[in-house]
Amino acid sequence: MRGLSLSRRTRMALILLFALGFILFLPMRIALGMAGLERLGVAAREVQGTVWSGGIDQLMLGTTSLGSVHAGLSPWSLPVGRARFDIWRRNGAADDLSGALTIGLGRIGIDDVTGAVPLGRTFAPLPASSVAMEDVSAYFSGDRCGHAEGLVRAQMAGQFPGLNLSQGLSGAAICDGEALLLPLVSQSGLEKINLRIWRSGRYVAEMRVETADATLGEALAKAGFVVAGAAHVLKVEGTL
Repeated sequence: MRGLSLSRRTRMALILLFALGFILFLPMRIALGMAGLERLGVAAREVQGTVWSGGIDQLMLGTTSLGSVHAGLSPWSLPVGRARFDIWRRNGAADDLSGALTIGLGRIGIDDVTGAVPLGRTFAPLPASSVAMEDVSAYFSGDRCGHAEGLVRAQMAGQFPGLNLSQGLSGAAICDGEALLLPLVSQSGLEKINLRIWRSGRYVAEMRVETADATLGEALAKAGFVVAGAAHVLKVEGTL
């Protein structure tokens, strides 16, 4: 009986050792799939390393590229039922990025994101070229925006005669019912962008320019703006 008991303890120890090894050396690629981050629109060209210390080549959040980043699962979020994947790129360059992708307990979103992200033609024909974030956190709980905070600044690619957007448009992320809302305002206060993003990835972006300048109005009309009262409005809808 004693030998049988020892054998059972040995088998149990081997099982625990195997489980520990699986956890310690779990590939990052498998961990991302197990976490279900594809529901946030997360994709990548290649994923390397372990769940604790890996690399993601060309990380995509919807149609927006975050570039290549280092990544690692934070052990401190696991006891509260969340999988927080910290991501970072620290090269002392303008495209440095830090933050996290988090999922768990009915919520999914981003945490503490700081850095600039190129937009390309994501919101075309809206002339936004990039967005800079400062400590931005936002998550969806079910289909509703559960929480949003942090400063967002959009840089504009196009310039119109009489319209100075060199300082971009900025504002704080907030929740607006089911949608995440980025209410961005220029330095003059005459140009505004309201960007709403839903859990499904659907978005509606509306840019308003208040002006009585006929020359500027003609330039805006050629860019797709339509007159709405005292403002010129450009509305774009799509899916990230």
